[in-house]
Amino acid sequence: MIQKTYTARPAEIKHDWWIVDAEGQTLGRLASKIASVLRGKHKPMYTPNLDTGDFVIIINAEKIRVTGNKELEKVYYRHSRYPGGLYGVTLQDQRRQHPERILEAAIKGMLPKNSLGRHMFMKLKVYAGPTHPHEAQKPQPLEL
Repeated sequence: MIQKTYTARPAEIKHDWWIVDAEGQTLGRLASKIASVLRGKHKPMYTPNLDTGDFVIIINAEKIRVTGNKELEKVYYRHSRYPGGLYGVTLQDQRRQHPERILEAAIKGMLPKNSLGRHMFMKLKVYAGPTHPHEAQKPQPLEL
């Protein structure tokens, strides 16, 4: 008997909405679990070349926990595309100015580096505080 490999079809894919409270969670551990949900690896119908993942809302991103001396030593770099335009921002400054970008950067680095990964990243919604505008989607709490 030949067993065939299951491949999901785009019409069969259903995207659920999940909500995660990041308060007290460790940055890397939370990011890897969220990246897995965005890719759809938690579903039995996971197909690598399709976006079978779900939408994820993260609240309280400003209360994420990091270990060691990362608060002062971890640096986020960006470039203005002008000569000498390299800027570095420590995690402590990033938390003060744009706390949601910390989680976004960690999760984005764990997704595929192609158009499918960019599409998966658009399903991530990160908010610094405890409120979010997605109550109409009725998100379910995600146990990690």
